[in-house]
Amino acid sequence: MDNLERLVITRRLRVPVDAPAGAVPGWGETAARQLDAALLSVGFTCSPALLGRLAELPGETVVDLGVRVLAAVRELVGDHVRHNAYFVDFPANVPDTLEFWAGLMREALLDPVAVDRVRPPVLDLLTLPGYGRYRHSYADLLAAHAELVPLAADRVTVLELGGSPGEEAAGLYLSLAGAETPLAAEDLAALRALAAFCADRPEQPERIPVRENRAVVNEARLAAGRPLLVDTVTDVLRLACGCSGGDVTLAVPTRFRSFRRAERRILLEALDAVASPAALGDVPRHRERWKRLGERLHPHEYPHLARAARVFEAARGERRVVSLDGRVEAALSAGRTAEAVELLGNAPGALLRRLDHLLRTGSAPAVLDAAEKAAAGASGRVLLSLREHLQNRLTPAAGRVFTNRYGRAWTTPDSRPPLAREFLTRALAVLDEEITRRLPDPGELVVDPDVLDVALPLSGKAVAPGIGVLPRGSLSAVDGELFRLFVHWRQAARRTDYDLSALMLDASYGDPEHISWTNYGNGFATYSGDLVEAPDGASEFIDIRLAEATRPIIIPQVNIYGGEPFDEAAEAFFGYMTRDAAQEGMPFEPRTVRMKSDLRGSGRVALPFVLLRGDDGRWRVKWLHLYLKGFPHFNRVEGNRVTTSLLTRSIVERDHLRVRYLVGLLRARGSAADHTTYIGLETPADPPPGSRVYTPGTLHELIPA
Repeated sequence: MDNLERLVITRRLRVPVDAPAGAVPGWGETAARQLDAALLSVGFTCSPALLGRLAELPGETVVDLGVRVLAAVRELVGDHVRHNAYFVDFPANVPDTLEFWAGLMREALLDPVAVDRVRPPVLDLLTLPGYGRYRHSYADLLAAHAELVPLAADRVTVLELGGSPGEEAAGLYLSLAGAETPLAAEDLAALRALAAFCADRPEQPERIPVRENRAVVNEARLAAGRPLLVDTVTDVLRLACGCSGGDVTLAVPTRFRSFRRAERRILLEALDAVASPAALGDVPRHRERWKRLGERLHPHEYPHLARAARVFEAARGERRVVSLDGRVEAALSAGRTAEAVELLGNAPGALLRRLDHLLRTGSAPAVLDAAEKAAAGASGRVLLSLREHLQNRLTPAAGRVFTNRYGRAWTTPDSRPPLAREFLTRALAVLDEEITRRLPDPGELVVDPDVLDVALPLSGKAVAPGIGVLPRGSLSAVDGELFRLFVHWRQAARRTDYDLSALMLDASYGDPEHISWTNYGNGFATYSGDLVEAPDGASEFIDIRLAEATRPIIIPQVNIYGGEPFDEAAEAFFGYMTRDAAQEGMPFEPRTVRMKSDLRGSGRVALPFVLLRGDDGRWRVKWLHLYLKGFPHFNRVEGNRVTTSLLTRSIVERDHLRVRYLVGLLRARGSAADHTTYIGLETPADPPPGSRVYTPGTLHELIPA
């Protein structure tokens, strides 16, 4: 249960607490106050309701719970490790880059053991003695820095009172399982644990629209002997992959395990129930997986399940099937757009996903008529995604950006012909009307203005959960004079070198400048020093004095110079802090952390966000959540400058669909309900009973079905 408790605390900022029993007067209240003081040191505090409930518990219970809560929130902000810096006085006394290298050369020349390393013909500066490894202890770093003086502007995140651990786990389970948008890999893993815990509970999701989520829930249902939730043949394939420890998204091949006879029967019966002739068209897309699965399920042992057997016949090519997509592509290739539209009439989501292409190749009025009929049958996520796409077709784009489920991105020039404004206007009106119809009655709507520029979470796959993390395309204000980036990693098995860097551009995305291990500073930014291995963990920092910045576009990045990828390292995370210019303290102070999340993915260069100075002089973060493929080794900020600037510009100039859009629709529809709906960055204090509260952690619940 401890892992589920941690999930609730870190995902919902709620502390599960059982009903008080046998409290010891006075001792519980004292322990609660001590816990609150400890939490404040890392930027958290207990809500009055949570403090009140803890005060009613036995002191020993509060202490045990407090240890777990403190450990969870410290890891949430990255304070569970010791953050040392290469230069002990950072950000003070960081040498000039050439001065630093000259000093290392001088040391090597005076060292009779190391002098051979500086002899020609080849000089590898990274092998000089003392380079890239800590030359002082963490205790030395502590002694070199004054204590942080807390300010009112420092982050203080409120932890709310939750229900019992079981109730909170069930609530998180229903939220994740019923999400209208795909989940991040971490949330999918959390759903797997929650589904297993909640398999026998009465609280079960009414619908599970995302197929990967359904597969994970079906794993728990299969293990518990409950009926499966499948309505396509691919649902069964995903389930088999999940049960084998494979990828339910079907992006990576799975090595199927041997299934018990009872499991084979259940899977084949589920397959037989959904394997209609039309459903067989989905089989060729994953032909090889179906062949391998057939070898494990032995369908020939169940002759009465004839429809299930046909699935494997189609996979082996013994039964000819043509998918809907294949028929549509054939029609489009032959220039028969009207036929393609007719074929897509029974697949509203597929029709809307192809709407741009159909409008460019067919009769626009007829295509729009079909789209208007299809809108009622498509999912809310498809409607919102199309709405965002079409509003960006109103004006020419600098380029088209493509991202996959892992955040890997690439960009190309936009060579598509424009769409007529009258057709775009009509399509947008149809979408707005249908989306508004599906939104819940908000009652009294209360909105925090700071949440209006948060992008709607139409997919969470590329976003690693953390604190202060917002969906791609979101804008968030930066408060503070000093902006400090940090990265921490710990290698698992081999020497690993990550490099924190920042690319700085002018307003036209040109005139590049950078801060990295090859350039320690400029007039407004300072690098903490390069570390080239991390057996016990390593941290790097970059300080940016925002008021002195001469570039309005700053793109932080983490380059893998060598060693383990982000998802193979024992630990890897990134974030930023903000401080007042005169605020001292350690290089890493948890109270000042505004954002922290794990680094993952197969890319070798991480681009978490871009820092932008607006026309009003204020700085804002726009979230990217992108990864570049990079090179196998030796990635540097200088080597990806062009790609980074093109990708960043494509994201920055894109008109993302934000909370502001849904708030406008909610206000326009009016209300007759007597409840309150609150949308904000944090949970409000003492919301009215029955209120619906949406924060970044639950914004996916606002996406209509």
